[in-house]
Amino acid sequence: MSNQFVFLCPGQGAQAVGMGQAWVGSSPAAASVFRTADEVTSLGARRLSEFCFAGPQEELNRTDVSQPALFTCGIACHAALHDRHPGIETLAANGLSLGEYTALCIAGAFTFADGLRLVATRGRLMQQAAESSKGGMVALIGADEAQATELCAAAAGGEVLVPANFNAPGQIVVSGSVAACDRAVEVAGTMGLRATKLAVAGAFHSPLMAPAAEGMARALEHVELKPLSVDVWSNVTGLKHARNDPANLKKLLVEQIVSPVRWSQSCADLIGSVRAAGGATFHELAPNTVLKGLMRRIDRSIEVTSHDQPQRDHAAQA
Repeated sequence: MSNQFVFLCPGQGAQAVGMGQAWVGSSPAAASVFRTADEVTSLGARRLSEFCFAGPQEELNRTDVSQPALFTCGIACHAALHDRHPGIETLAANGLSLGEYTALCIAGAFTFADGLRLVATRGRLMQQAAESSKGGMVALIGADEAQATELCAAAAGGEVLVPANFNAPGQIVVSGSVAACDRAVEVAGTMGLRATKLAVAGAFHSPLMAPAAEGMARALEHVELKPLSVDVWSNVTGLKHARNDPANLKKLLVEQIVSPVRWSQSCADLIGSVRAAGGATFHELAPNTVLKGLMRRIDRSIEVTSHDQPQRDHAAQA
């Protein structure tokens, strides 16, 4: 198996009680990442690691908790893999929504501690925007982009309703006000599409997140972003970030909060880039196996090794 690795970094929705605990128990490198996270974050009376390891799930699902938790778990898993297999060479990294920050950290754009502060700010701002806007999200199965756009136009009724996540062919999520999401479910039925309301805090990746985007722009003003050591893909464009254009990177990270996530497009572009470079193995960082499932729908020829638990670690031996 190739020592050239592509890392896939999960986003919100992948969190689960117990995330990262087995890695911490088996890897000093992972334990060190979680210790730093507990020192850096401020989540009331409880440490971040307690939310990750003990939940409860409804607390872990809060946007202001799940985002720093997912970032920490992903970087801890990444550190553990490098510790176990020092011969790993990172070819590229791609992250879904919040996971884009994990990918950028892997590429050296910022330190773990600085990235965690950014992610904690992002989660807090998005939680606040969600609580003030009363929005929701609906998953559409069987829709293409044109149908999702048509559905949003038909169901919006003068309110916000937009495509928010292009996760895989035939799997699109729309986002908007609660009433518009209710109408979207009805309209989907008339279009022959399956629609399911998601248990989320708000209308992520929609204009209802504008206050969070404004706050994130202010937070990013005070952060120095280093040149990227490996290729990372933008959720907004579905294409590679420029390796050394910090101003544009900040702009895209702000836009990401209110723009659709083009995960399917970014993965297709990533796969083409990897093949042009001579190939690599694909590895999903903890927690969970969500991205492995999406990749099956994007390109069945790509085998993804998920590292949710150490005992499932089948990484290349260095």
